[in-house]
Amino acid sequence: MTDIIAKKKNGEKLSEQQIRDLIDGYVNGDIPDYQMSALLMAIYFNGMDEDEIYILTDAMKNSGEVIDLTDIKGNKVDKHSSGGVGDKLSLTACPVAAAAGVKIAKMSGRGLGFTGGTIDKLESVPGFRTDIPMDEFKANVNEIGLSIISQSEEIAKADKMIYALRDVTSTVDVPALIASSIMSKKLAMGSDAVLLDVKYGDGALMKTKEDAENLAKLMIMIGEKNGKRTDALISDMDQPLGNCVGNSLEIAEAIKTLKGNGPEDMFKSTVEMAGRMIYLGGIAETVAEGERIAEEMISSGRAFEKFREFIIRQGGDVNVIDDISLLPVAAVKREIKGKDVGIIDKSQIRHISALAVGTASQICGAGRTKKGEKVDPGAGILLNKKAGDTVEPDDAIALLYASDEDKAQEAIYKLTNCWDYIKIK
Repeated sequence: MTDIIAKKKNGEKLSEQQIRDLIDGYVNGDIPDYQMSALLMAIYFNGMDEDEIYILTDAMKNSGEVIDLTDIKGNKVDKHSSGGVGDKLSLTACPVAAAAGVKIAKMSGRGLGFTGGTIDKLESVPGFRTDIPMDEFKANVNEIGLSIISQSEEIAKADKMIYALRDVTSTVDVPALIASSIMSKKLAMGSDAVLLDVKYGDGALMKTKEDAENLAKLMIMIGEKNGKRTDALISDMDQPLGNCVGNSLEIAEAIKTLKGNGPEDMFKSTVEMAGRMIYLGGIAETVAEGERIAEEMISSGRAFEKFREFIIRQGGDVNVIDDISLLPVAAVKREIKGKDVGIIDKSQIRHISALAVGTASQICGAGRTKKGEKVDPGAGILLNKKAGDTVEPDDAIALLYASDEDKAQEAIYKLTNCWDYIKIK
């Protein structure tokens, strides 16, 4: 291991055997954290080439269980988002694609920090089970075309161990490590195709579009070398997606979107993502045709019915799907007006910080500061005003839902400088 660290410290290329040995050794406990940390920092400064990244991904994929989905009929399509604020597209695009005939067998994670997790959102529906056995998971995909479950501890074991080190050694934002982390899990899930949603901007890990495009190219390379149809969307996360941030709030907005009356940006993003999934799944011959089919699934009501079927199948209370007022609501509700954030004249919103909104939602109780922490399913923020909207001093620009009064006050303080606006003359 000392030789491997020195080699990468000097900017040299690691051999396939060295990469596989270090992953095996680390998972087996033969390589200590301090040596792996040193290697991660060497990779941070000197990077890895495409061959190294491909081999690292393969070694990480094979460090744990690899799911066999061959007994599921049809083309299986998976999706992954690099994380964002208000990103509820798994809740909308997956049912749309499944309604069109694509098979969606998806493992998702919980939220940590200011970005939400699909599993937390689904678990805000009373009774919904995300820890179903693998045979039930496969049966659901075979029979209704869609199942989403929580990530198995046995999938890509090396990734979980290495990510924990990256988190505490300031080596998270390394393209080689991000790409291998994401793709090792996606490849281990066994789908035939993968759609990647790579975000950039204020509320994303990648801050520039160029960085997001470079990361997407790396992941597409890995997927295609593994024989998977792989595509990517590059999307802006400078402001939250949709108007809702928080678990049950995002479920409600997803339902509205599937019924065709959600926010415009959510509808557009859902159609774009589902359209590509329909194309990757072989249902459409072009992306444009896939998008037309996606719109039809929403307008016909089939996408919403697929979502209901999915919720029922995994034990969720369908009454809250039919009546979103029954979804959990946090104990404290506060209205934020224009004048509360300094607006004294008629103004136009120029920008709203996704990072600030995500952090405020986390403070409210919707997110975690450490792994395993419980979240409040009803906490979060509803944005009434976003970029381009006009606002008066007495207009309600946001509604805040918090677990208690102290959290509400702290979150309001965080939001104070969230809106960038200009006076309308």
